[in-house]
Amino acid sequence: MGSAGQHSLMPFVLHRLKHVSYGCLLLAGLLSCVCAFPVWADERPAPKSLWQTVLPPPTTNQRPTPRKPWVLREREIALDLPLLQVLKDAGARPHPRVTIELFDGASHELDLTSTVSRSNDSATIRGTFKPPSRGDFIFVVNGNLLVGTMQLSDRLYKTEHVANGRLRLLEVDPEKMPPD
Repeated sequence: MGSAGQHSLMPFVLHRLKHVSYGCLLLAGLLSCVCAFPVWADERPAPKSLWQTVLPPPTTNQRPTPRKPWVLREREIALDLPLLQVLKDAGARPHPRVTIELFDGASHELDLTSTVSRSNDSATIRGTFKPPSRGDFIFVVNGNLLVGTMQLSDRLYKTEHVANGRLRLLEVDPEKMPPD
C-alpha cells in the first residue's frame, strides 16, 4: 500500500489546496466590496448651481435703464431649468445639493426646508443657508421664472424678471428701498 496510497493522496491534497486558495480569493473579493461600499455611500454628489451669470444682450441704440437708487449691485443670471423643475416638485426627496453664487464669488449652499407646489406650475420654496453662511431665502417659481429674496447675514438680495424670461440678481440697500 506504500507508494500507491501516497499517489492517490497527492492529487487529493492538491485539489483541496486549489479549493482553499479559490475560496480565500473569493472571500477577500467579497470583503473588499463590502468594506468599500460604506466609503462610496458617504460620498455626496457635487452641488449644482441654481443659476449662472450671463452677459446681457447687446443694446441697439437704446438708452440704458436708469439704476434704482437702492440697488447696490446687479447682474443678469440664467437658471438651471432641469434643477429648477426638481426643486418645484414638493414630492422630490431627497433634493440634490444646491448652491447659489451672489456677488462675492463664494458659493452658498441652500438647505431647502419647505416646498409648496401648486397645480398651475408654480411653487414656493423656502429655506436657510447651510453653515458657515447665515441667513434664509424664499423663492416663488412660476413656470421657468424665479423671483426671490435672500437675506445673507446683513445683506439683502433679490431676483427680478427683466423681460422674455431673463432674470436679474440684485443686491439692495433696504434703507433706500421704497415702501411696498
